[in-house]
Amino acid sequence: MRVLLVDDEEELVATLAERLSFRGIDADWATSGEDALRKVETQTYDLAILDVRIPKMSGLKLKKILERKCPAMKFIFMTGHGSEEDFKTGSAEAGAKYYLVKPIDIEELIKKMNEIIQG
Repeated sequence: MRVLLVDDEEELVATLAERLSFRGIDADWATSGEDALRKVETQTYDLAILDVRIPKMSGLKLKKILERKCPAMKFIFMTGHGSEEDFKTGSAEAGAKYYLVKPIDIEELIKKMNEIIQG
């Protein structure tokens, strides 16, 4: 499984990528929507894990662009803002079945990753 993590908090995505790699998951990361779009031009990813609030381009907008560029890609959203209920509503509108509230529990993340990849 190849994963792209996108969050403007570099320490968070770098740490998550490292923790996933320790578990045999190939993970890259980006700190902006623009950087993420550059990465998908040269790499293929099975899954993108997107922060809802990233500067210049929201995670929801980035998802829509990635869906056009990478139709097979699956998505998980993460957020540290708002209530869980607000996030459920917003992610449902964006067609996102899977979401996590920060701080991210690595075991919960891996569980959701496996669920979404297995369909």
